[in-house]
Amino acid sequence: MHHLQLRIRGRVQGVGYRHFIMVEAGRLGVCGSVRNLADGDVEVIAEGTEAQLGRLIERAREGPRGARVTEVVAEWSQGAARATGFRIL
Repeated sequence: MHHLQLRIRGRVQGVGYRHFIMVEAGRLGVCGSVRNLADGDVEVIAEGTEAQLGRLIERAREGPRGARVTEVVAEWSQGAARATGFRIL
């Protein structure tokens, strides 16, 4: 199982970004979570196939209308599945 931690920077809070990621993750069959960080960034923790997670990165770079993504930092790892479903924290 591939694991991915994303840190998304830019105007990503207060624009429906977490909901957007949750919907995209569900559409892609990705498990994990998304949350706002105190510094204004958004963090995504996700697991799935390499292809699924690659597509999630693409969608994270686009974001919803109203968002302005300036940077997406991705950290990859592998391991056993830990999550079921996808949720907003």
